[in-house]
Amino acid sequence: MIDPRAVVSPEADIEDDVEIGPFSIIGPGVQIDAGTVIEPHVVIKGPTAIGRDNHIYQFSSIGEDPQDKKYANEVTRLEIGDRNVIREFVTIHRGTVQDRGLTLIGSDNLFMAYAHVAHDCVVGDHVIMANGASIAGHVRLGDHAILGGFTLVHQFTQIGEYSFSAMGSAITQDIPPYVMVGGRPTRPHGINSVGMERNGISAKDIRLIRKAYKILYKNNLKIEDAIEEIEELAGDSDQLSRMVSFLRNVTRGILR
Repeated sequence: MIDPRAVVSPEADIEDDVEIGPFSIIGPGVQIDAGTVIEPHVVIKGPTAIGRDNHIYQFSSIGEDPQDKKYANEVTRLEIGDRNVIREFVTIHRGTVQDRGLTLIGSDNLFMAYAHVAHDCVVGDHVIMANGASIAGHVRLGDHAILGGFTLVHQFTQIGEYSFSAMGSAITQDIPPYVMVGGRPTRPHGINSVGMERNGISAKDIRLIRKAYKILYKNNLKIEDAIEEIEELAGDSDQLSRMVSFLRNVTRGILR
């Protein structure tokens, strides 16, 4: 399953049914689990662990050193889950010791061509990063989030679950769950009701989320007062409870 023209380190741990195309380079300290396909001209550097049934397309660079001037060749890691699709020219870097020393990618994600995941990022499950979308170091990207083409996310920013950014968004503050953003400059534009409906969130919860959005963005409240009102509204809604938890733990303030 490994093309003879590929270069695979004897210190890599590769399951027997992994496919590796010609001219790909797999370095020492790389683990690749069953069912994963590596197309030609891919470079994977360790320590990197890649799960099951991933598909990594040509010219991607996976597990390279972080682009951080403080990095001094410390041993840091990249971990990638299962069933991810990583398209052409995607770059995903390992962590730094200034954080946890780990970049973490979940499962069932789609990274379109030229997307970039920087050091120490945490990407959840079922995320889509469209062509050219880039997240800087230490970003947290929640489950089912979608970053439109050429979206840029500032370091240490948190992007909530089911959020959506339009093409070319420049995100410098945290985006709460379920919120859509876009424009020049980037501003909130309602909730991602279509994304939530497609993933089985109930009509009742979507109505509550829409009310929460109005409290947060339309009622001219201080953030602390808005959080208290949303918490009262939440009741037994798991979605709103997670939104409240996010708002109580923002790192860069929220985009309003």
